[in-house]
Amino acid sequence: MAVTSTYQVTGMTCAHCVQAVTKEISALSGVAGVQVDLTSGAVTVTSDTPLSDDAVREAVDEAGYELADA
Repeated sequence: MAVTSTYQVTGMTCAHCVQAVTKEISALSGVAGVQVDLTSGAVTVTSDTPLSDDAVREAVDEAGYELADA
C-alpha cells in the first residue's frame, strides 16, 4: 500500500531547485514518486512504506535546501 506524505521545503526559487530536491528524495529507498510545488514549497512524496522525517530532511539538505519544521 502506497503512503503519501507532504513536506514543506524552504529556499527553492527555480526549476533547478525542483530538480535537485526531486533527485535527492527519489533516491531514498522505497520512494515511488515526488511532486514539487515550487510556488508553495510543498513536496509530496509517495512511497512503499512510511519514510523517516530524518531521511527526508537529509535528502533535502543534500540538495541544498531546508525542510521546514512542522
